[in-house]
Amino acid sequence: MDVTIRAAHEAEYGEVGDLTADAYLEDGLLTHGARDPYLEVLRNVPHRAGHAQVLVAVDAGTGDLLGTVTFVGDGGEYANIARPGEAEFRMLAVHRTGRGRGVGEALVRECLARARALGRERVVLSTESKMTTAHRLYGRLRFVRTPARDWEPIPGLPLWTFALELADAED
Repeated sequence: MDVTIRAAHEAEYGEVGDLTADAYLEDGLLTHGARDPYLEVLRNVPHRAGHAQVLVAVDAGTGDLLGTVTFVGDGGEYANIARPGEAEFRMLAVHRTGRGRGVGEALVRECLARARALGRERVVLSTESKMTTAHRLYGRLRFVRTPARDWEPIPGLPLWTFALELADAED
């Protein structure tokens, strides 16, 4: 499959937000389902794009939007756990038509490339314990669990953390 990874275009923000929200809903990741307040955050791509880099994976043949991720290379409002010298990515979401086709991996690899270009030492992320497909991807790419950094954005929602030392990462 030929996938292009690039910055989201402003005209795509609505579609990117819907893709992200739908992926989280379909995977049962929102505590309150369709009424979960986090849906507003997931759909608010204009805000994310103003504070981080919103990337998309597009099918090079059809132009269909297959996935998205938010890359945080310089701290700020969307950096949940990144410390100095670290980049972070969030809100990795792949449309059902892109699953099993390497879309998530391509998006993560683009985040790693951007972190390297910024001179970061490592890339960090937070994930729910039930995101097992994502955990397998992170393991293949040599991310390791960092339990000492696990946290709860809201009471009762524990997030696991992972980190990748860029010096140890595959290109």
